[in-house]
Amino acid sequence: MDTSVLIVDDEQEIRDSLSEVLTDEGFLTYTAENGKVALEMLEDLHYDIIISDIKMPELDGVTLLRKVKEQAPDTFVILITSYGSTETAIDAMRHGAIDYILKPIDFDELILRIKNVTLHKELLREVRFLRQEVSAQYNYEHIIGESIAMKNMYKLIDKVAPSTSTVLVAGRSGTGKELVARAIHARSERSHRPFVAINCGAIPDTLFESELFGYKKGAFTGASKDKDGVFKAAVGGTLFLDEVGEIPLQVQVKLLRVIEMREIKPLGSNTIIPINVRLIAATNRDLAKEVERGTFREDLYYRLNIIEIYLPALSERKDDIPLLVKHFINKYNGELKRRIIGVENEAMKSLVNYKWKGEVRELENFVERAVLLSDGDMISKADLPEKAQDSASSEFPDNLKEATRNFEKAHIVNILERHENDKAKAAEILGIGLSSLYRKVDDLGIDTDSE
Repeated sequence: MDTSVLIVDDEQEIRDSLSEVLTDEGFLTYTAENGKVALEMLEDLHYDIIISDIKMPELDGVTLLRKVKEQAPDTFVILITSYGSTETAIDAMRHGAIDYILKPIDFDELILRIKNVTLHKELLREVRFLRQEVSAQYNYEHIIGESIAMKNMYKLIDKVAPSTSTVLVAGRSGTGKELVARAIHARSERSHRPFVAINCGAIPDTLFESELFGYKKGAFTGASKDKDGVFKAAVGGTLFLDEVGEIPLQVQVKLLRVIEMREIKPLGSNTIIPINVRLIAATNRDLAKEVERGTFREDLYYRLNIIEIYLPALSERKDDIPLLVKHFINKYNGELKRRIIGVENEAMKSLVNYKWKGEVRELENFVERAVLLSDGDMISKADLPEKAQDSASSEFPDNLKEATRNFEKAHIVNILERHENDKAKAAEILGIGLSSLYRKVDDLGIDTDSE
């Protein structure tokens, strides 16, 4: 045991006896005859625990406690006194004492309490470490990409994360919207509080209210006990509503009220519960179009869409594909006990040119398969699914001018398809004038008549 303990008491007999007992128990023990000496010693060495008498000359125990909390807030203080009273105990605890015991000292009880304090300290260290791990994992480590589109997204995340504003993360299925939500949470002041994620597309219509808001025992058939909903579970932290476009209209009304009033009422209850939750929603749909169709409430859409973060599709950041492939190779080398060191040029060309309908999720599946099946230390074209093998030369030829033309055509087609041939919207996203888009559509031979 390497726990260090500083014993502070003006009676040498008590200092010596405590030091002997604690040393025998494996603690690193130090002694000081009063609070003033203890503070001087604290400047030279950190102590895990300080055991101090309250009544001492020079500097009393409560004053020492206050100064320790200023100088070394991670140090726990146990106060000892023969003048035990409720008022003294309350005052000591108010100023940060971890425990309080009376003279004459029961050594067995003191050792037990010190061991409990040591365990408490270790648990705090573990919690702090785990929080750092989670923060590092989701800050950006698992969002792979150095393209301009991704760098712009990182900048936006950095701006919105410290706020409490509702965020809407838009992007195709498989692009990693939950990773973006976790990155926002990890970089916010709520990072030490819960992050709760729920996939709205996986909830039956009849269960939406109970899943979101909870219910009381007897609220409906089968409700045999109280249950908290996800809003209650995420109090103080962040609630991530994935595929928010799947929420039924009748529930959208109640969700809007929760967002506006910051309170919930579980099913079967008359009690209003205030909630402090930061909301992040995600969708693979064009919610503006859903509003026009009448399948999504306009007022809820504007409540959710305070800030929109668009997660670009792979077709919009093809230069990130080699980085993603490398990341997934490293991941599956560890999981599958393989030693793949890279990808052959033809195989990489196939991966870059492939049309990723399943986005990053599909790419990860391809790489996992290739790592598992490869006979050598390099992934070859033959290790990829047949549908990917045929893409190597279909889209981008070696000639730079032709390759640029093909990429421009594919990119414009992708944007038009994503926004249902809305040319004004496509031109805005592409950063060009509407007339320029029409010229490019004609020049590149893009068919915009088919829906």
